[in-house]
Amino acid sequence: MDDIREDIRKLKQDRRAVILAHNYQLPEVQDIADFVGDSLGLSIQAAGTEAKTIVFCGVHFMAETAKILSPDKTVLLPDPLAGCPMADMITAEDIKELRKEHPDAKFLCYVNTSASVKAECDLCCTSANAESMVRDIMKGGQKVVFVPDKHLAGYAAEATGCDIIPWNGFCPTHDRIEASDILRQKKLHPDAVVLVHPECSARVRKLADKIVSTEIMCLYARDMKAGEFIVSTETGIIHRLQRENPEKRFYPASEEAICPNMKRITLEKIRRSLQEMGHRIELPRETMRRARKCIRRMLEYRA
Repeated sequence: MDDIREDIRKLKQDRRAVILAHNYQLPEVQDIADFVGDSLGLSIQAAGTEAKTIVFCGVHFMAETAKILSPDKTVLLPDPLAGCPMADMITAEDIKELRKEHPDAKFLCYVNTSASVKAECDLCCTSANAESMVRDIMKGGQKVVFVPDKHLAGYAAEATGCDIIPWNGFCPTHDRIEASDILRQKKLHPDAVVLVHPECSARVRKLADKIVSTEIMCLYARDMKAGEFIVSTETGIIHRLQRENPEKRFYPASEEAICPNMKRITLEKIRRSLQEMGHRIELPRETMRRARKCIRRMLEYRA
């Protein structure tokens, strides 16, 4: 394994590359990355570097977002089969049909969508700023069509009082977490703070102390005085939380909350990707232009 890591370091220099790893990646992938974080934050960081090549250790829509924000850089996805089931639950054609049904609505898409879907929507959001963006749309008195995650739509509706029109999409990994999982962990760790990702179901969200995105989870874990946390999201984030807060304890709400697509990326695949400059993300210029317009407002509400 050490040989592979050394090869990656040398190849990274030769290719003038930066390695990005999402919070859900395998521990060894997170440890070799230049940046670890959420999908949008990683893309923004990469855009601000002098790197010529971005190796995105995540899933396909994340690599597309990096390409949209860095169109002149080469973006590599080490495994082309690392997709997102939720992103695949909505297509550009679906958006076009929905617009016929709701011609006066603002179309707000989660960042967990393809570039072609972003190109057909008005605005894009993250799990951290969905509430703020819905509130902003409400000021204009417009209806909100939210795609594709029904759970994030439900969370934003609860937080704002907006009558959101949701698409029936969801994250299979977060959907696997049950309220009974939280209750079981609370019995084992009664003093632990419960952090829940808004992609979880309403039943799970009701048991949360805090409903937050992965990046805000990391901030809470650092800044809160609590010594124990029950973490209701994909289990990969536990590695980062424990590494950054060695004096605290973190328990996954469910050991079953594993995204198989996120785990497709390995050190061997990263090395091969850099060796062969393989699995490049290519997008039509017009799609990138329209998707970038959709994303631009999201950056104002990132916090």
